[in-house]
Amino acid sequence: MIQEFTVKNFRSFKDKVTLSFEATKDTTFESSHVVEVAPGVRLLRLALVFGANASGKSNLLAAFDYLRNFWFHQPADLYAPTESIPFLLDKVTPQEPTEFGLKFYTAGKKYWYVLVLDTHRVISEKLYFYKSAQPTLLFSRSFENGQSVIRFNPSVIKIDATVSREIALRCLPNMSFFAAKKMINYSLPHINDASDWMRKRTHQIIDPGNTMFDSAGKMALNNDALKKYLVDFMHRADFNITDISAEKYACDVRTYFEHTVKNSRGTEKYILSNELQSLGTQRTFGIETAIYSAILNNEFLPIDEIESSLHPDLTEFILEQFFKSESRSQLLVTTHYDPLLGSVDDLIRKDSVWFTEKGEDGCSDLYSLVEFKGLRKIKSFQKSYRNGAFGAVPNI
Repeated sequence: MIQEFTVKNFRSFKDKVTLSFEATKDTTFESSHVVEVAPGVRLLRLALVFGANASGKSNLLAAFDYLRNFWFHQPADLYAPTESIPFLLDKVTPQEPTEFGLKFYTAGKKYWYVLVLDTHRVISEKLYFYKSAQPTLLFSRSFENGQSVIRFNPSVIKIDATVSREIALRCLPNMSFFAAKKMINYSLPHINDASDWMRKRTHQIIDPGNTMFDSAGKMALNNDALKKYLVDFMHRADFNITDISAEKYACDVRTYFEHTVKNSRGTEKYILSNELQSLGTQRTFGIETAIYSAILNNEFLPIDEIESSLHPDLTEFILEQFFKSESRSQLLVTTHYDPLLGSVDDLIRKDSVWFTEKGEDGCSDLYSLVEFKGLRKIKSFQKSYRNGAFGAVPNI
């Protein structure tokens, strides 16, 4: 599970911001919303980000998605750009590096990863793990005399000198250490666990333009448990869909939906193909497939504008069903649907709520609801938000 994610000088985030999944002392919905990953370390399963258009919500998800992709991306040559985008509404920041930080738990250990890079090369890359309260370095990577220099902690990592040199040679200045390591068939304790977590336990962004429909159909092709889950979910979500089937063709998978209707002739069933389903049906099908996978595999799943093409009641239903599962899965969700703030303490916790706000300088800020005082006195968080009590609303 992710404990915190930090980004600086990336897209609209000029200054350093940190999104934390660490729970406060509040015990509301403790069994369903909070996981104790280590003694005294309680992490949330949901972070819900509100904000105006162009305030930075999507950029926050894009920052993690960039980091996730960069870990394993192999550039065409050493001249290819890193594709990192610094804050561009300033004369200084385009020449300054972008910084990422990630603290997470996997395989019973806590890790801390730090990456500093510009548009052409990695300046610094480090991975730590925690044997105690203090971090222990696993490897460090720097840029010296025009090439990447990788150093392993000899007290923790035992590596053949030949393998170490080969990783360093393959590690181009514009790629991650993990991408270079992927090309070498050599096991590195602790480092392998971190690499496997990022590769297997984090998911690509689901944005409003990505219904995940095709991917969902492929996953459901030979997965009876998933099909049963989806049929049950969509039926309870008030669709008249009563069955789902998928067929594999030469280069594609087609998904079909059985619709059960009642008319003057009685109860009848009709099979409709995927392109005849509404956008809302397609998006629900895709999102729930991704959430099912996240729950089953303890994955981190970012969803941008979750309410897109969905009825408000269905948006709340999706989150409600997510919390009914026992899992170490986590959702990072952005939304414009402020009635969700009306469900604080009924469906979601206060410490799950975050806001993004863009200043006059074009820079995005990120802050938590629990940073505000007097929350116990607020009767309606939605009204307070609409009235500007928390900022992060359109300036119109």
